[in-house]
Amino acid sequence: MTVTTTPPAPSTPTRPKPALSRGAAALARTPTSGPLAALVVAVAVFALTTDTFLTLDNASLVVEQFLVIGTLALGQTLVILTAGIDLANAATMVLGTLVIARLGQDTMPAGLALCAGIVLCTAVGALSGTLVTRLRLPPFIVTLGVLSVLTAVDQLYADGESFTVPPGILTWLGTRSYLFGRIEVTYGMGVMLLLVLGLWFALAQTAWGRNVYAVGDDTEAARLTGVHIRRTLLSVYMLAGFVYAIAAWQALGRIPNADPNAFQTGNLESITAVVIGGTSLFGGRGSIAGTVVGALVVTVLANGLTQAGIDSLYQQVATGILVIVAVAADRIVRGRSA
Repeated sequence: MTVTTTPPAPSTPTRPKPALSRGAAALARTPTSGPLAALVVAVAVFALTTDTFLTLDNASLVVEQFLVIGTLALGQTLVILTAGIDLANAATMVLGTLVIARLGQDTMPAGLALCAGIVLCTAVGALSGTLVTRLRLPPFIVTLGVLSVLTAVDQLYADGESFTVPPGILTWLGTRSYLFGRIEVTYGMGVMLLLVLGLWFALAQTAWGRNVYAVGDDTEAARLTGVHIRRTLLSVYMLAGFVYAIAAWQALGRIPNADPNAFQTGNLESITAVVIGGTSLFGGRGSIAGTVVGALVVTVLANGLTQAGIDSLYQQVATGILVIVAVAADRIVRGRSA
């Protein structure tokens, strides 16, 4: 009896994945290194090309300008880490400033007016989170719709007017003092530092933070490992809304006037800061420290170009190019390291 054997089919060779270059590998390991280098270069260029950029007064102005957009960007970071996006964050903040200022002008105590604004912004975040989790709508569509609604609500609530904020707790974050008799600081800077440290700890040292990264990296895998997806996403949007309320308080401290037309590009600036800071728009990768650096890059770029006498339209061009480059770099590094 003759036994015939069928030779095994030749295996199809697989193409090896392209190896990461040294620079790309370093970027993948430490995503904040790129924006930090960009920040150093920007500071050096503006220091050499202008006479006023490195003065103490201008440095203080840069930090003050950074506080509002930087705080907005912190909330935006939480949402983007879950592979979402919040187009309504600046409109939420503006509504918070209007409610706080208007209630503070009336008979309501300033502290209660501030609490009302914080609760309202958190509730808006909860609404967006509920629509995303319960109806399973894309975050882009949900927050775009909320942006449209809030833009109209801001105008209707203010009736086309702005509200002057009474001095006191509502403008407390803008209170200035001096370190060593020369360096101007505000209470808002201290609140920003506490917020950064708190969010860093929550994301890096708690189970909740690990769940946030897991949901953004792979929702299905996170669900299979026991992560409660809906609860995690809802908490992210609510916490982001709370952070937007702090940004509203920062804005009132910097300029004691609530204007429904303010911060119309705040959402785009915050997204720019987050992306430049190394947080992936595809979710699951990023850090609070990177967002802080990214927000500083955006602020330094705008301030430096203004000091150099460059038209604001060219500032927008430069910022847009930075966003495209940052997203492209993230896509390349993420694709090669997958």
